[in-house]
Amino acid sequence: LKIGQGFVRDITTNPDDAAIVTTIIAMAHSLNMRVVAEGVEDQAQLDWLRAKNADLVQGGWISRPLAAVDVERFLRS
Repeated sequence: LKIGQGFVRDITTNPDDAAIVTTIIAMAHSLNMRVVAEGVEDQAQLDWLRAKNADLVQGGWISRPLAAVDVERFLRS
């Protein structure tokens, strides 16, 4: 289940977004689904999502968009 950037953007500052994302993660896990949070742009968001047991993240904090030929080099580093 993917959590959109619109919810992730303010999870560390907006209690409503934090509650929604917490609920989405719990619901997905209760249905044996993995959770991907998109739009992670800073360490605070990443730490928050890790603490809530999001399974995967994507966004500029992890890596800028890469061409397919550059993905292997990124993964090895």
